[in-house]
Amino acid sequence: METEYRVKMAVFEGPLELLLHLIEKRKLLINDVSLAAVADDYMEYVKNSEKFPVGEVANFILIASALILIKSRSLLPALQLTEEEEGSIEDLQRRLREYKRIKELSVHVKERFGRNIMFARSQSAYMEPVFSPDESMSVANIFSAMKGVLKKLPQKEIPLPKIIVRKVVSLQEMIERLAERMQSSLAVSFQEFSGMGRKEKISVVVGFLAMLELVKLGIIAVRQEENFKSIEMESREVPES
Repeated sequence: METEYRVKMAVFEGPLELLLHLIEKRKLLINDVSLAAVADDYMEYVKNSEKFPVGEVANFILIASALILIKSRSLLPALQLTEEEEGSIEDLQRRLREYKRIKELSVHVKERFGRNIMFARSQSAYMEPVFSPDESMSVANIFSAMKGVLKKLPQKEIPLPKIIVRKVVSLQEMIERLAERMQSSLAVSFQEFSGMGRKEKISVVVGFLAMLELVKLGIIAVRQEENFKSIEMESREVPES
């Protein structure tokens, strides 16, 4: 939620309207206020606002123009103005008086708004909905019409997807198979054990992992004479569990 702009200076901190009021009442010297700093600070406030505050900007321009007028007369009391400039100043002063009066009255309007309603909104005429079907509108005719509409709808056969679930041997099962095989054969090639070339790739992969696990446990030893040659597995002494 956006907060109202507040002036923050060494000599004053608060709303811009209060700053103008204190200067007009001569409770604060206009020469102690840097209008350039106030303008720069307000520009930064507008940039950081989520939405461009049109009303606040108009209010700021009006009050800032009054402050500039007061400071100009304070710094240049003997300044001679043209008729057009004098007219502009008088118009600005008139606008400021009107603005001040509106601000004072707005408090009372806010308190009384909506209390005494002079012209209440008239209620719209209520019409009760009535269903008046034709004589031919029977349950049988409605059902028949619905069946006709459904028959005219295009029928499209959607083939159901076929899923084939295949059993995949687990790593633990493959380790047990290889351990039993090595106990009976003592030496066997990995290609022979895994059925490489005859079984699915997943079985070969699981068999290779089982071989590595047994090597890690020290149950078997493996050797390969050359790259891409057959891997020979030899049984070692099976450690007692």
